[in-house]
Amino acid sequence: MTNHVEMFCGCLRLVPRGGGKFAPLGLVGCSVLLASCAMGPDFASPDAPAATGYVSERRLAATASATTPGGNAQNFAAGNDLTGTWWALFHSRQINAFVEEAIRNHPDIEAAQFALRAARENALSQQGSLFPQVSASGSAERTQASTTQNGVWPGQTSLYTLYGASVSVSYALDLWGGTRRQVEALQAQADYQAFKMEATYLALTANVVTAAITDASLRDQIAATEEIIKAETDQLGRIQHQFDVGAISKSDVLSQEATLAQAKATLAPLQKQLAQQRNQLMAYLGRLPSQDRGEHVTLSELRLPRKLPVSLPSSLVRQRPDIRQAEATLHQATATVGVGIANLLPQVTLSGSYGASGPERLFTPTTLVWDAASSVSQKLFDGGALYHTKEADVATFEQDLSLYKSTVITAFQNVADSLRAIQFDAEALRAQAAAEKATADSLAMAVEQFKSGAVPYANVINAQQSYLNARVSRIKSQATRFTDTAALFQALGGGWWNRQDETPAALPRTNPGYFAGPNRTIQEAM
Repeated sequence: MTNHVEMFCGCLRLVPRGGGKFAPLGLVGCSVLLASCAMGPDFASPDAPAATGYVSERRLAATASATTPGGNAQNFAAGNDLTGTWWALFHSRQINAFVEEAIRNHPDIEAAQFALRAARENALSQQGSLFPQVSASGSAERTQASTTQNGVWPGQTSLYTLYGASVSVSYALDLWGGTRRQVEALQAQADYQAFKMEATYLALTANVVTAAITDASLRDQIAATEEIIKAETDQLGRIQHQFDVGAISKSDVLSQEATLAQAKATLAPLQKQLAQQRNQLMAYLGRLPSQDRGEHVTLSELRLPRKLPVSLPSSLVRQRPDIRQAEATLHQATATVGVGIANLLPQVTLSGSYGASGPERLFTPTTLVWDAASSVSQKLFDGGALYHTKEADVATFEQDLSLYKSTVITAFQNVADSLRAIQFDAEALRAQAAAEKATADSLAMAVEQFKSGAVPYANVINAQQSYLNARVSRIKSQATRFTDTAALFQALGGGWWNRQDETPAALPRTNPGYFAGPNRTIQEAM
């Protein structure tokens, strides 16, 4: 009669074709059947919040535009998916090269890969507890024995060898699924490490893009400041000449000198920021500061994405690595509660051995020995240790559930903050661009009026200061629009689901050798 396997209460059982009584699967099969019905709550992923959007408006309008590079309007495409290489949307080869180098070289990426592999190996190790534990032993003993004759030594001696060999099997029946819950908890820990790796990728790529844009902004601010210093230096020469011929007073010369000194004073702090920003960028790339080769991005070469994908709120909880980490932690806590409950119940172990022991040949009918046994253990009194351990696991589950909710709220806030920043910083750039043009026109007019004697030189000084401030503010606002866009992609999860971030380092090694150590030495890794 042919048999088939069917499920019963989540457990496997072997049933004869056409019906019949339950057919046992054997020792291991029965334990699997019993173990499948694990104690404790079964984990299910939390539902997404019942939200239809990230902000109060049903639909976000396109942003304002400005007549300056990086000032184009941006539209929000609700429900559109993110690309896995979102940084490529800035159309900068240098940014692409920076991100690729960071992913390839930064040690945090490599460490995250190995952390994932370690978690997977731990889960595989715990899975071994689901199977019978088999051990073998052998022995050989050389013995000399003496006999006495009429109570007088020495007597005859005999020399012989005793041999022994046996195989022992021990199997802890996972009646209540405690071991399976432990495996489940470690698998959840591996999931946590997988999403922690994605969070590492997301943070690094976003930091590289932001650092490159900030670097470009500081370079433009320095260039603008140097232009103004040169213009004011030239102006000081003309003022000095006018003073020399008696056309103006000494106070005008002193005022121009003070203005030039103030402009020069703003240059050193910008240069310091740029130097430190370069050091930070080199660190993101996995380089030392002395390995800076000078590659950089300019704001004028960047392109602001005109269409911004905005994931549906129901999708965000599956996309954000930090939410998935919190979910994996909650899963681990759920499984741990099952372990605690299973530990309160009787534990059953089956054991047996088969072997031989004798002075000559082994495994003959006269030398064979075997035994089989079963045991049941149950703690009758432990001062409440197991109970309170289980209760602590329950409290940890409740804590992790609350932390999961907090992570979701923070994630939605991040997206909302990014959307608002994109909206209002577009308005700010338009205003700053208008202010720069107005102050430039005002400065040109003040210079012409001063030349004709219509206004005092103080008007020129004030116009110069206003123009310098407006130009630097416009550059900062221009860079902010790019960094706001990067922050939105980061807040939405970075598109990791549309690329492959795992490397062979994250997977258990294949055929490394049973006693193999690390693949590389410390010196080789440095």
